[in-house]
Parts: sequence; structure tokens; C-alpha cells
Amino acid sequence: MHITSSSFEHGKRIPAEYAMGAPEGFGGNRNPQLAWNDEPDGTKSFAMLCIDTDVPTVAEMGGKDGVEIPVDQPRTDFVHWAMVDVAADISEIAAGSCSDGITRQGKQSPSGPKGSRQGLNSYTDWFAGDVEMQGDYFGYDGPYPPANDLRLHRYFFRIFALDVARLDVPDRFTAADVFHAMQGHVLAEAATYATYSLHPDVKG
Repeated sequence: MHITSSSFEHGKRIPAEYAMGAPEGFGGNRNPQLAWNDEPDGTKSFAMLCIDTDVPTVAEMGGKDGVEIPVDQPRTDFVHWAMVDVAADISEIAAGSCSDGITRQGKQSPSGPKGSRQGLNSYTDWFAGDVEMQGDYFGYDGPYPPANDLRLHRYFFRIFALDVARLDVPDRFTAADVFHAMQGHVLAEAATYATYSLHPDVKG
């Protein structure tokens, strides 16, 4: 199975159009175009995840004046998208079809492929203490790495072909719920990734 995107080149920087944060403030926060093919026989649905694997573990350093987050600081995952029950006859998600712009306090019913369900992303926890932004963030919300982070962040878009038409996850599910429910049901997986940074000295 293979996955590609016309919105970004594999391994290269994703345009600010598809990010939540941009050098001048907010980005376009549109979901990128994604297409996949060569799924195995027996595929009954797909699940989609987008995860940043380069998030600093010392959150209080993010955006702190006079401080730069070192490249070698230990990192953790930040989920930008979790979607399940994408029908087996669907092979593409159009750019901007699931997210187009920023919804303060989160999208409650994000659009998506017919029959699909979209879970909570990590902005739900990130904005939990922010009165203006806190809420349940369902669906896709794009990159917004700390502007003082010296590491180039990587965003992995992963598609899973499953042998079940409906994944056993709760209504308010997370990527962790998806990983748990997929155990024993994954027929194939494909991934692509893009990079992003808001630090003016970080290239790539």
C-alpha cells in the first residue's frame, strides 16, 4: 500500500496553508490532500492518523522569552488527526475538505468522508488551561510547533487498511484508542511525512 500527497513533497516542509501556526500568526489550518492505493484484498475500512513525533517534553519552555529548546531535549508525540471508519472504496481526501481555517475551542462535527468518524487531537489537552481556546478539538488541526524550538518537527500521515468496517472505539476517541482497537485488524500500513518549524534559523 502507498500514500502520497499533492499538498507537500515527501520529507519536505509542509506549506503554512496546512498549518495552524505561521510566522506571521495563524496559518490556513487546511488538511492536506492525501491519496492511497494498492490496499490488500479483504480491506473493509481505513484509519488515518497524523502525529508529530518531535514535541518537546518540557512544555513550559515553549515560547519562553530568551530561551531556545535544544535539539537533544527528549521528545514525545502530539496527535494532529485521528480518523476511523473511512470506507474501503475511498482512496483520497481532498485538501481543505476536513479542515479549512481555525475553529476556536475546536471543531465539534468536522466534515469528512461519508461514514467516517474523527477523534480528538492533542490540542484538546494543549489548550485546556486557555479560557479563549479550551475545548474539544475533533478532526484535523495542523502544525504549530514552538517558535523557539531548534528541532525540525516531522509530521507523519499514516493510513491503515483494516479487516473491519467499523472500529470499536468510543464516541470521544483518541489516537490511543485507535491503536488499541486496531490490534489484530491491520492488513497493511503506509506513511508519508512532512516537516515544519517556526524558528527562523531551522531549515528543512
